[in-house]
Amino acid sequence: MVLNVILAALAFLSLALALWQFLVAMRFPLHRRVADKSFAPPVTLLKPLKGADAETFHCLESWLTQDYAGSVQILFGVESATDPVCELVRRLLAAHPGREAQLVVCSESLGANAKVSTLIQLQRLTRHDLITISDADVRVPPDFLTNIVSPLRDPAVGLVNCFYQLANPATLAMQWEAIAINADFWSQVLQSRSIKPLDFALGAVMTTTRRQLEAIGGFNALVDFLADDYQLGNRIAKRAGSVVLSPVVVECWDSPKNWSEVWRHQLRWARTIRACQPLPYFFSLLGNATLWPLLWVIAGLPPTGETSGTTTVSGATVSVVVRIHLLSQALLFALVIWLTRVLTAMRQESRLTRSHSHWAFFWLVPIKDLLNVAVWALAVLGKTVERRGQRYCVQRGGKLVKVS
Repeated sequence: MVLNVILAALAFLSLALALWQFLVAMRFPLHRRVADKSFAPPVTLLKPLKGADAETFHCLESWLTQDYAGSVQILFGVESATDPVCELVRRLLAAHPGREAQLVVCSESLGANAKVSTLIQLQRLTRHDLITISDADVRVPPDFLTNIVSPLRDPAVGLVNCFYQLANPATLAMQWEAIAINADFWSQVLQSRSIKPLDFALGAVMTTTRRQLEAIGGFNALVDFLADDYQLGNRIAKRAGSVVLSPVVVECWDSPKNWSEVWRHQLRWARTIRACQPLPYFFSLLGNATLWPLLWVIAGLPPTGETSGTTTVSGATVSVVVRIHLLSQALLFALVIWLTRVLTAMRQESRLTRSHSHWAFFWLVPIKDLLNVAVWALAVLGKTVERRGQRYCVQRGGKLVKVS
């Protein structure tokens, strides 16, 4: 009986957390554009690249076709001149000769995080005080720069970032990951922000100032950390520079991935979050609105044989009736919680993506939640991640140590 009460409480807590997450997500002015476009200071875009797929060309081109009134310097950085993405960048530069853009070979290895190593070398060539950092797989709308720099009118703002969506979940495994990104992640960030100001950044696109970067020690201070985006936002926030979310959403385009590849990505992501915010990550399991109702229902099942011939004894009959009554109540409440979880997740994904195609995969929501229990456990128990073919141990705080 005590176990049933505890699991019932956890089930209702998970429902409350899901509804809280949904409400803050619905209140955020997602996709809203700035009305005043007069603020257009010069910007330098740092774009670390490695490899190319079918979507890379259009992702990079979206930056070269920005409708922005100010000057834009674009620096594409690669580790090696033989990287296949180099030819693609050269084609783009030839197609847009009026843009101030160049390909930079960043051959120095300056730390465990190869992306940050590239950023350090690109930063040496920056000409402007506003600096935007973006991942290679990000595609942006034409008015993106206008909107991402707008909050920096306020000198108290230290960094502006934005939400992103997985734009092309081409496989069933990627549909599972799309629920994690397009439904849950952004709304969980807003849930966290409703408790306290953001003290981290989302790495798809981040815009800050040269002064803020120099004050935290530049990219050199981040070169041995796994989550460079988290570290950048966290260090700026600690210096009393507010981290602001732009309502504009960018798209992340990825090559098709199978279950194994998505699993490894989710596990690395989970271990990254666990390393950066161990206590919140540990308690994040409380918000699993599939797990706790399921355990509540299982705990209410009568032992094998209890509903058979033993029920002829009056006391046993009463016991079984009570158990069946409690089980029926648990099952009814569980169904309500599960339905709420599926509907809120689908609505959150619709709001981010402005699409309804994902509703065909509504049945993946509880599967995603149950698989996330295993991801959560492995993230808590393990410390190794793989980046670009190299294994690292993630130390407390997120620092990387190469595993020999």
